[in-house]
Order: sequence, then C-alpha cells, then structure tokens
Amino acid sequence: MTTGQPSFREAFWVWLKVGCLGFGGPAGQIALLHREVVERRGWVDEERFAHALSFCMLLPGPEAQQLATWLGWRLHGVRGGVAAGLLFVLPGLLVMLGLSALYVVHGHAAWAGPALLGLKAAVVALVLQALLRMGGRAIRGVAGWWAAGLAFAALTFTTLPFPLIILAAGAVGWVLGGGVVAAEPVEAGARTPWRTALVCLAVWLAPVLLALALAPGSTLARMGGVFSVLAVASFGGAYAALAYVGQAAGAFGWLAPGQMLDGLGLAETTPGPLVLVLVFVGFVGAYQNAPPDWAWVAALAGGLMAAWTTFAPSFLWIFAGGPFFDRLRSRPRPARALALVSAAAVGVIANLAVWFTIHLLFRVGAVRAWGPLRAELPDLASVNLPAAGLTVLACGLVFAVRAPILAVVGAMVAAGLLLGATGLI
Repeated sequence: MTTGQPSFREAFWVWLKVGCLGFGGPAGQIALLHREVVERRGWVDEERFAHALSFCMLLPGPEAQQLATWLGWRLHGVRGGVAAGLLFVLPGLLVMLGLSALYVVHGHAAWAGPALLGLKAAVVALVLQALLRMGGRAIRGVAGWWAAGLAFAALTFTTLPFPLIILAAGAVGWVLGGGVVAAEPVEAGARTPWRTALVCLAVWLAPVLLALALAPGSTLARMGGVFSVLAVASFGGAYAALAYVGQAAGAFGWLAPGQMLDGLGLAETTPGPLVLVLVFVGFVGAYQNAPPDWAWVAALAGGLMAAWTTFAPSFLWIFAGGPFFDRLRSRPRPARALALVSAAAVGVIANLAVWFTIHLLFRVGAVRAWGPLRAELPDLASVNLPAAGLTVLACGLVFAVRAPILAVVGAMVAAGLLLGATGLI
C-alpha cells in the first residue's frame, strides 16, 4: 500500500483506470474506488471515505461519479475534482455514443430484435433488484413507507410530474423534522467557494442557454431544459431518473417506450454510471426528430447535451456543497426531508418497474384517463410468452444465481438470439 499525498499525474491514471473498469453499477464503482484509493494506496482513510459517501448519497445525480469528484477534490483541489469526475464518465460516454449510433443503424436488423428482447428482460430483473436493495436501505419507519407508497401511486395513477412528487416528499419531511438544532460554527477552511460555485453554475447552464437563444422550442433546447431539471430532482439514481425522462420522452415524441428499455439495456453493458442511458435518450431522440440531412449532427449534439446537463451539476454540488455537509447532518429538518425524498425515490423506482414490465410482457395496451387520474392497462390477451420466459430466466440469474451484471446481460442476449434462431420470436 502506498500512503501520503499522490502527485496529480499519479492520481490522473488511477481516475482513468476507474473510469475504464467501472462496471457493475454504483455498488461496483464505489467498491472499486474504495479498493484503489483507500485499500491499495491509503490516500483517504476509511472515516473520510464513509463521510464522503454519505454526503454523495444525499445529492441528486450519480453518487459514484460525485464520490470520485470529491476524492479528486480532496487530493488536488478543484483541478483534481474536475479530472476525477470527467475521467470517471468519459470512457463510458464514448462507448454509449458508439452503441447509440450502432442502435440507430442496426436497431431494426433481424438479429437486433431478439438480442434487444433479451436485454429488456435483463433490465426488468435488474430494476427489481435495485428496488429491493434501495427499499431496504432507504425506507425507515411508517413515514418512509407512506412516502414510498404515495409516490408510487401518484406516478402510476395520476398525471403529477416527477419533480413535484419529490419536492412534496421533501416538504413533508421538513414539516415532520422537528425543531432546528443550533448551527455549529463554520471553520475558516469550510467557507463556501462562491466564485467556484458561480463558475460551475455558468458552465453547466451555458450550453442550455445557448440552445434556447439560437433555437427556442427545438429538440436540443427542450432536452437541455428537461435534463437540467432532472439534475436537480434526480434523487434515487438512474432508475428513478428514468421515470421523469420517460414522461418527457413520451410528451415530446423523442422515444417509444420499447426504445427506452433498449437504451437501459445498452447502458448496463458500459463502464461508468448507469445514468449514461440519458445519452442514448438524447442521441436517438434528437436523431429521430431531426431532418435527414442533419440527423447525425443533431444526434451527436443531443447525446452531448444529455451528458453535459447530467454530469456538470455534480461538480457544483461537490465544490459548493461539501463545506456544509456536517452542518446539514446536524439539523433534524433537512435530514428528515432528505430521508423522505430517498423513501419517495423507492416508490418512483417501483413505478418504473411496473412500467417496464407492462411494456415488455404485453404487446398491446392503452392509457385510460379520468380527469387528473390515469392508468396504463395492458391487453391481457396480448401477452408476449417469449418475453415472459426470458424475464423468468433473467430473474433466476439475478436472484437465485446472483450472477454479476455483465454475466446476466451476456446470458440474456445469448438467450434472445437463441430464441430468434429457433423462430420463437
């Protein structure tokens, strides 16, 4: 084990290694960061690592990327945080852009349908696994169960938007939190870096404002707005974020429901945060809504806009929010509000699991609306038996065999191709 302060160059190559090997979702990526930074090199001790992880889990957005950003910032200041955060994302971003382009070109090929059906079955099983894991971690007490249940019901049976549900959970938690504890004195070194925060905010919003100024009402401008709102409200990880993206993608005609499942399946095969699925949404959605002569340019711009507005805010949260985390944890109202937001995110993921399952297992369905109430009702006679069989197989691999994510994805793609070759799909 090496200890002490590393050089920036030494840390740079470690951050790149983590970005290239960061498979397995947040749990695998956090474990990889712990092994490289705490166990092998001793750059950060266990207490500081756990402190940083708890901070990042309270933030909206991809917690593993935010943890990498915090570690780089801790070691080398702002430039270290920027390097660690960018390198954590860049390898997966490049892979996701390539997979999105291949999907546009070959997504309707004869072999693609069975392969993607296997991927979709894997996604349903992995979403159910995430739901159970996060539910056990985030739901505490009767209020937590109510928050999760009401969030699920609101998204499933009403037209209320995702950000409003998250804000409502936080507001209720604030009211239930009790009196405010007196603030602890701020250390001299813990003052808010306002200049850095303002720069991060400007960098985050600049492409969005530029798109709004040059082409208001365009797909690119709308994507910038939607993904920026998501960056502020996306508690609960990538699966929770997809509930909001699914609403927007349907409202603006970016993707069909089945395509959202395709994108999430592809994102499971890439290194880096699972929320890279938003790059697929931006790429394919912009491609499908652009004139043919500009489709590829629009696709690249859409994918990059999604990536920028998803990950750039993480630097703002880390550089500006870190100094106040200890005080936040000492106050019951903010702590209670964040706890109910986390519980509500479980309900959001449950809604996503139901939505994915309906669109995978049934070929036909309809949305029924009664004023502010709505429900998505499948046609039971249109059940897709091959998809049901693949889903059972995927759940067996995830819950009984406990196979790694990449093994599940690979096995399900192979199973889909096998069914396609035998003519069952």
